[in-house]
Amino acid sequence: MHAIVVRATGGPEALTYTEHPDPVPNPGEALVDVAAAGVNFIDVYHRMGRYPLSLPFVLGGEGAGTVTAVGEDVEGVSAGDTVAWSNVMGSYAEKVAVPVSRLVRVPEGVSAEVAAAVTLQGLTAHYLTHSVYEVKPGDDVLVHAAAGGVGLLLVQMAKLRGARVIGTVSTEEKEKLARQAGADEVLRYEGFSEAVRDLTGSGVHVVYDGVGAATFDGSLAALRPRGMMALYGQSSGPVPPLDPQVLNQRGSLFLTRPALAHYVATREELTWRASDLFDWVASGKLKVHISGRYPLAEAARAHEDLEARRTTGKLLLLP
Repeated sequence: MHAIVVRATGGPEALTYTEHPDPVPNPGEALVDVAAAGVNFIDVYHRMGRYPLSLPFVLGGEGAGTVTAVGEDVEGVSAGDTVAWSNVMGSYAEKVAVPVSRLVRVPEGVSAEVAAAVTLQGLTAHYLTHSVYEVKPGDDVLVHAAAGGVGLLLVQMAKLRGARVIGTVSTEEKEKLARQAGADEVLRYEGFSEAVRDLTGSGVHVVYDGVGAATFDGSLAALRPRGMMALYGQSSGPVPPLDPQVLNQRGSLFLTRPALAHYVATREELTWRASDLFDWVASGKLKVHISGRYPLAEAARAHEDLEARRTTGKLLLLP
């Protein structure tokens, strides 16, 4: 098979399209023919070595496809099933062996491409809106990068829960996408905290911030007293160290740096979130915006486009 292998960390040129041995499913694993692999910003961090992995490695942590074989001691999954997964390294490939505990069934009415596009980012948006801060009707919610892959899903999920959603974007095109997803107000990044306070009076109940360094201080300033700051990513770079006293001074704020793995820690939690996600997609309540499909061999171009902020919604690699 072919796969994208990283032998030395670095820029997009570190992504090598090469022949790679076919994986063999161990006990408790299923072998899957990959229909599509999702591209996520964490893949950039892995490629750069910001989140170190043992070299060499096959990149990618999300995808969907068809089960072709199973290892020993596997129940509930069989050849021919359409499945999706997240947080499983090696997904930028034509085949991948996935622990069955990480697989979710893709229901009728949801294509493998859509499943690959929505699983990791959809589960992220779900845990942010349903667990990190449980959005309630009437809440004011600020979503940064509201036209990005997670951002568009966060906007829709917060609206499903009855919130007023304020989004930030960088261009007019991205503003249109955020509004189509349901954002009530859309702002540019410059001066966003003051604009948020003008709109809300006292600030928002929660900020969902996947941008990091460039927005962090403004995000804290946009919160109302006892508001929640959920820093779930750092696409603009890591946030400098923070004196916790700042949280007190700004109104007894809450700050969390969550990760998906801790919010799908049990099989029950994973299936709850995935079931909600695919039900909303199948019923049309949740729209998945795929803005780019790239051949697997062009993974480097996908990374270049993602890092240059030339994309909206989700990017897929197609083996």
